[in-house]
Amino acid sequence: MSIDFRNYTGTAGVTEDYYKVRAFLVESESTQFTYARWDWMITHDYLDKSKLSRIGIWEDSDKIVGIAVFDLFLGTAYCLSFPEYGFLKRELMLYSKVHLSKNGEVGIVIPDSDIYMQKIASGLGFVATGTKEEDSIYYIDKNRQEVTLPKGFSITSLQETFDLYQYYRVLWRGFDHELNGEGTFVFTQENKGSGYEQMIRANVDLNLKIAVVSPEGDFVSYCGIWYEPELDFAVIEPVATDPEYRRMGLGKAAVLEGIRRAGELGAKKVLVGSSQQFYYNIGLRPYSTATEWKVPKSQHR
Repeated sequence: MSIDFRNYTGTAGVTEDYYKVRAFLVESESTQFTYARWDWMITHDYLDKSKLSRIGIWEDSDKIVGIAVFDLFLGTAYCLSFPEYGFLKRELMLYSKVHLSKNGEVGIVIPDSDIYMQKIASGLGFVATGTKEEDSIYYIDKNRQEVTLPKGFSITSLQETFDLYQYYRVLWRGFDHELNGEGTFVFTQENKGSGYEQMIRANVDLNLKIAVVSPEGDFVSYCGIWYEPELDFAVIEPVATDPEYRRMGLGKAAVLEGIRRAGELGAKKVLVGSSQQFYYNIGLRPYSTATEWKVPKSQHR
């Protein structure tokens, strides 16, 4: 066994390295940093593309067996390996401590079930914080529900209605940018270009990008679903509803329609990186938790 280290490519977008990391995440069946999280991140508008080459890759005979990766920005790290390469975890964490830090600090997210990794982290000076990541799950075959909408509303997908203005608008409003004083959404050529980069590419199924349409023709709720046929689980990311249309069951309808379509493709369960009551009300249930571990500032040199 000969383990080689290298950095991820500095080229953004869907590259050969993108496919290699994705293949690793699929084969490892990771539910902590999922294939969907990687897919969502790799062409996201907010991704710090200048730091992609900071991602660390460990290979055995040119096959990725471990990675140290961040999500969108430096400062929070995920250290993943195949079970038989668990001996790499200490090295992954040491790498993250130096190369995935922001302003000299990094938090490493460790599953609460991984006692071995917790022990390594403690030995390296990390301590558990109160910051958590919580996942919820929906078992499709045990919890089928009908999708219902108020009169005049309808469901579409980006496959049926590829409208990037409406897509960006519902996310802008749905994530409360207007309510937070950031102004009315303005669609730009940059939005158009990045929208095509995100949506018209490998591993994006536009039929699983669900929108609820108002009687006036606007997208007022949205749910993105990611599904990989090699695995039995789909992933929800993101979900947003226009503030003017909340508490009408529109978000629930978008999520359930996405789940239904994923089930038709073969998914047995659906995960979401959230513990919001909204998801529990739909029928998702607590699944797993992870804690961010950090080196206390008093120990920084």
